[in-house]
Amino acid sequence: MPTVPAPQPTATPTPGPEPDPIPYDPGDGGGGGGGGNVSGTCGQPLPPPIARVNVQMHGGSSSRALLDSTPLVSDAAYCRRIGFTDGRSVCPVRMEGDPERAACEALRVGRASDTGRAGPTWSANGKSCNGPDGGTACLNHPDNQFLVWAYGSGTFRACVAGGVCGELRIP
Repeated sequence: MPTVPAPQPTATPTPGPEPDPIPYDPGDGGGGGGGGNVSGTCGQPLPPPIARVNVQMHGGSSSRALLDSTPLVSDAAYCRRIGFTDGRSVCPVRMEGDPERAACEALRVGRASDTGRAGPTWSANGKSCNGPDGGTACLNHPDNQFLVWAYGSGTFRACVAGGVCGELRIP
């Protein structure tokens, strides 16, 4: 009976190291909090490009409203990897409270063209946000570029560096 050679061991590939997180430190972008000074890293998994921007009202007074913008990505596998287990396919770049959220938002959103801070560029009826002028206007929040004070009625828009915008119409 012929001798059968013993099976040769198969080499198991060694996975390479995970890529280093992308550092984001824009220096003094103004203010503090989510949209002013942003430092830190956006680690793995890196968020895909922004797919849309959600804009909503967070209250205010009879003379102005506080609007908030949330950049969203559209990738069910990514949403699941960062902790959204409800099956959603659209989600923020990181969960609320995640220490990497500000850096990951800054990485994908870029800087506002008017303030230079990390966050979207806001407008009111197509005009820059430079304060109340007696009509439809807006004023960038002093501490957070993702927020804006809205005055009057009209269309308020938040646009990220990639050209994706979200808007809210206030009657």
